[in-house]
Amino acid sequence: MSAEQDLIKLYSDRILALAAEIPRTARLAAPEATVKKRSPLCGSTVTVDIVMRDGRVADYGQDVKACALGQAAASVVGGAIIGQDAGQITAARDALRAMLKEDGPTPPAPFDGLEVLRPAAAYKNRHASILLALDAASEAASEAEAHQSA
Repeated sequence: MSAEQDLIKLYSDRILALAAEIPRTARLAAPEATVKKRSPLCGSTVTVDIVMRDGRVADYGQDVKACALGQAAASVVGGAIIGQDAGQITAARDALRAMLKEDGPTPPAPFDGLEVLRPAAAYKNRHASILLALDAASEAASEAEAHQSA
């Protein structure tokens, strides 16, 4: 199979469906933290707004300008993040990175929907875009927690 056919196969119907239905795309009016991340390789960006209550994500908004793989990842994150604490978000980010770079296990529930992106492991130039949503969410959750304890 040619490299072009492999790339076409990577963009499965499930990935494209996730990319088309990203939840929580409205920015928050009063976030406790906002973080914007950009992939220097492809130019994809994700900006997240977060509100934490009692150490857990109470509200979340995201602006996603990324390839279909980055959009699919943001879709899974947007659907799973409410109710999670900063440690769970960081663990999901670390697991996603390991899944892509080291064939590690699928991120733990509720972020296990990121398994759909496992075929992208072979495309190292796509990893940064796929990681943007969780990178930004992890940083934003930590900032929000720090803001609350200050």
